[in-house]
Amino acid sequence: MTVPGELLLYCRPGFEPDLAAELADKAMALGWQGEADITPDAGFVRFITAGDMPANALHRALPLASLVFARQSLLALPPLSLPREDRLTPIIDQVVASGWSFESVWQETPDTNEAKALGSLIKALKRPLESLLKKRGALRRKAGGRRLHLLWSDGDQVQLGMSFPGNRSELPGGIRRLRFPHRAPSRSTLKLEEAWHEFIPRDEWDERLGEGMQAADLGAAPGGWTWQLVQRGMHVYAIDNGPMDKGLMATGLVEHLREDGFVWKPPARLDWLVCDIVDKPSRVVAMVQRWLVNRWCREAVFNLKLPMKRRWQEVAHCLSGLESALADAGVRHTMSCRHLYHDREEVTVHVRLLD
Repeated sequence: MTVPGELLLYCRPGFEPDLAAELADKAMALGWQGEADITPDAGFVRFITAGDMPANALHRALPLASLVFARQSLLALPPLSLPREDRLTPIIDQVVASGWSFESVWQETPDTNEAKALGSLIKALKRPLESLLKKRGALRRKAGGRRLHLLWSDGDQVQLGMSFPGNRSELPGGIRRLRFPHRAPSRSTLKLEEAWHEFIPRDEWDERLGEGMQAADLGAAPGGWTWQLVQRGMHVYAIDNGPMDKGLMATGLVEHLREDGFVWKPPARLDWLVCDIVDKPSRVVAMVQRWLVNRWCREAVFNLKLPMKRRWQEVAHCLSGLESALADAGVRHTMSCRHLYHDREEVTVHVRLLD
């Protein structure tokens, strides 16, 4: 039986060094040693554990939800180079040698333009692949919800990985594709909608994103994030010196204040603070920290615009500083940070106060 010695993680193309740096730091903090194998703009990172250490324990110790730059996290076998005349036999042989069993098979490609051309190949292989896996007893009905992933980076290059319930994305490629609502003032609206899907369980939306709640949107104009709040029936303080969308203002749920979002204070405690201001991450974190330490809101979603280099280091510095400040102030909270699909050179942070 083959013991997996690496993790395979998907990410936005161009962010491979950032994910690799995050993995190295977090693995080291857990007492693990390993090396990241990256190809620029490939859309995935291999993290190979040192020596003969099986990667299973590391995969459990680094849950996907705790990682910023990863879209999907898999326990993986070494990559395969396939002969074009018989792609299936090496795949089946590797699965059988691993001893893996699973309930479903997903064939995926990195989120790159080049990989999109592999769609017809994947479709053609689906039925014969699943048939052979069933015959060998690997694909079966009851296998603990495990899923086999085949990541195709080229027509003759594939890597096999396994995902487990509770520690994976249930979305193909780890990507949540949302339809742009044509009435929204800007495409930035999708960033807040995706954040809610990511950070708030769907069965809690009515309780935590309920009608009649009060929110502030700092840097609101023209209203992409305000639009999402209004759609949930919230009353919104839209703080921005720029103009707001006329349709939003006509709802009667928005109070537009032409003030500086970095210094404005709410008249009372609000349910939500949201912020997509374009500024230095450290300045945005300092502003949000002021809100949270003073308990001016119950939950917050805000974006941090990242530098071109050392993006993971900047994220880690900002989050650790905010964690320390809230701990020193005795503010009980939960915090999550993710590089969402609709983000680009930024990450989205969610904080929920627990008292």
